[in-house]
Amino acid sequence: MEIELSRRALRLAIAAATGVVVVLGVAAELTAHLAPGAVRRDLLTLLSLSFEGNLPTWYASTILALCGGLLALIAVGARADRPRWWLLSAGFFYISFDESVGIHEAVDALFENTGGLFYFGWVIPAAAIVALLGVLYLPFLRRLPAPSRRRFLVAGILYVLGALVLELPLGVWTERAGPDNLIYAAIDLCEESLELIGASLFLVALVDHLAAPGDALTIRVGAGVGADDRPEARPDARPDARADPSDR
Repeated sequence: MEIELSRRALRLAIAAATGVVVVLGVAAELTAHLAPGAVRRDLLTLLSLSFEGNLPTWYASTILALCGGLLALIAVGARADRPRWWLLSAGFFYISFDESVGIHEAVDALFENTGGLFYFGWVIPAAAIVALLGVLYLPFLRRLPAPSRRRFLVAGILYVLGALVLELPLGVWTERAGPDNLIYAAIDLCEESLELIGASLFLVALVDHLAAPGDALTIRVGAGVGADDRPEARPDARPDARADPSDR
C-alpha cells in the first residue's frame, strides 16, 4: 500500500500547528502575569506552555512520537547505520513518553542537594547522555546527505537549547525567586518554545529525508526507505548487449 503526501502541505501544516500552539501558550501566560484575572484558570492550564498534561504537552508528545515513527520507517529500509536509526527512534519514543509522564522530573529526587545551575538535578545525567550521544553520532552525521545533516543539526541544537541549556538559568532563577513571577515565565516560555520549534523542524527534516526529489512523499507500508538508502542509477547501465543484430 502506498500513501502519497505533499511535502509542501506537510510543512505548512506542521508550521501552522506549532505556531498556533506557541502563540496561544505565550499569550495565555503573559496575560496571566500582566493582567491577572483576565484569563480563566482552566483556560490558562489548558494552553500554557508552563503547565503539564495540557494541549502543548499533548502536541509536543505527538510531534516527538511522529519523529520516532519516521525514524523507525527509515531504519526498516536502511542499508547503513541501521542500529543508529533504531536507537534514535527508540530515543524519540522515550522522550515522547517522558513529555507526557514527566519521568525526568522524578529524577530530581536523586539530586536533592544540588543548587544554582543544577537546581534541577536531572540536567546532570541528561547532559552526560547528550554529550555521549553527540560523540557516538558524529560519524553517522558525516555520512548523511548534506541537506539532511544541516537540518538535523539545526533542529537538534534548538531542541537541546530549549530542553537542557535554558534549564540551567531557569534553575538559578527558581532557587532565587521561585516560579510564580514573570521572569520565570519568560525563561520557561523560551525554553518550551524552542523545544517545540526544534522538534517540529526535525519532523520536517525527516519528511524531507524520506522523500524522493520533488514535492511528493510516498510511504510504502513495509518498505521504508531513507534518502541516503535509495538505489542510484548506475551510469554504466545499458541495453542488453545480446540484442537482436537487426535492431542495431
